[in-house]
Amino acid sequence: MRELIVEADGGSRGNPGPAGYGAVVIDAATGETLAEAAEYLGVATNNVAEYSGLVAGLRAARDLDPTATVRVRMDSKLVVEQMSGRWQIKHPAMRPLAAEARSILPPDRVTYEWIPRAENKHADRLANEAMDAGKRGEQWSPSGSTADLDAGGAARSAAPVKGRGELRDRPQPTRSQTTPRSTPDVRATPEAPGSVAPLEGRGELRDQPRPTRTRTAPVATPDTNDIRAARNVASEAPTTGAAPPDLGTPTTFVLLRHGETPLTPQKRFSGSGGSDPALSDTGRDQADRVATALAARGTVQDVISSPLARCRETAAIVAARLGLDVRIEDGLRETDFGAWEGLTFAEVRERYPDDMSAWLSSPDAEPTGGGESFEAVAHRVGAARDELLAAHTGRTVLLVSHVTPIKTLVRLALGAPPEALFRMELSAASLSVVAYYGDGNASVRLLNDTSALR
Repeated sequence: MRELIVEADGGSRGNPGPAGYGAVVIDAATGETLAEAAEYLGVATNNVAEYSGLVAGLRAARDLDPTATVRVRMDSKLVVEQMSGRWQIKHPAMRPLAAEARSILPPDRVTYEWIPRAENKHADRLANEAMDAGKRGEQWSPSGSTADLDAGGAARSAAPVKGRGELRDRPQPTRSQTTPRSTPDVRATPEAPGSVAPLEGRGELRDQPRPTRTRTAPVATPDTNDIRAARNVASEAPTTGAAPPDLGTPTTFVLLRHGETPLTPQKRFSGSGGSDPALSDTGRDQADRVATALAARGTVQDVISSPLARCRETAAIVAARLGLDVRIEDGLRETDFGAWEGLTFAEVRERYPDDMSAWLSSPDAEPTGGGESFEAVAHRVGAARDELLAAHTGRTVLLVSHVTPIKTLVRLALGAPPEALFRMELSAASLSVVAYYGDGNASVRLLNDTSALR
């Protein structure tokens, strides 16, 4: 029986915001790209976009060969786990899309596999092309797509495919509309309290998406085959404002930046790749004060922390006061600042001026020595957000994290551009609050509240 591989992705620039998806169908035996699909969805959430991409990819695979087995590969752990039946689908907007995906092919002929984003470049690029087209008031056109080449298609060979890692080494073609494929046309500040240097949270993952159905481009045989405090934390949602009524209890994230460490007052880069400092005496006192404030409100139901020591210690102090356990979420960790860890902004500027300039001007740029770009961090944070929302629907959750992840969550909730990150102040042990509604909308209720420390 023939095996096809479907790689799918979706994104929303704002979550919810302008959204799109992309999907590609590959012959598992040859690595040949057989079909591409992409669509601008209007305003939707990241999860809706990802599920829409899955639906489009499965449809394209069915149209090519309704008897084939299909291996779906996606970088959305949420979609993969839900479609594999290991996680429940709690969000009402996701259920119809998941049901639609299951109805396209017999379930026993479809398997699901999570892959890193780096191995899903083709579908990711198609989704971004669709969103770019939507921004221009157009729909995606396969004839103008360069996703195949941008994803490294021109470098691929013709070996059989075992898992699309091998595919990344294979050349691929350009697309046609719905005909068989023929010859191709060939920033965030460092971990410092309220620091104002223009750095932290420097980028969002891919900007993220609702369906208006698909343009599929079956591709024929080419010559070269490729995202509302301390005081009002978790208060009931207001009945006025932008959030639609009657959407049920929102899922509320109370975002707590960890207390001070010895590096915080010195405004030194302190990410996930450095010395992992513990709280200072001042930081422990700050955590205790926040714990008192949150206990007085009595609304927090779960506590989740970054794996780094300063967050785990802050979370443990608060959770002990609330009588709750702490769960660790790796996606909430701070940026890896590479060779800049432990240095001040001025020291980095002096030692690595070109790398610093590139990093400040592009979310794709990495710190010296192989640190994380802000685009990579934002993608990680957005994925963690989606999984936490699915697992804690309607609950109030305390997330103990860092400057970059918290600013990124706020920016995505606002649907603001990346530059908004440079206009946020975020002090040590400050509280921010974001509420997420059942229709995918989000509302920022609080930002950088330090009243508990006074």
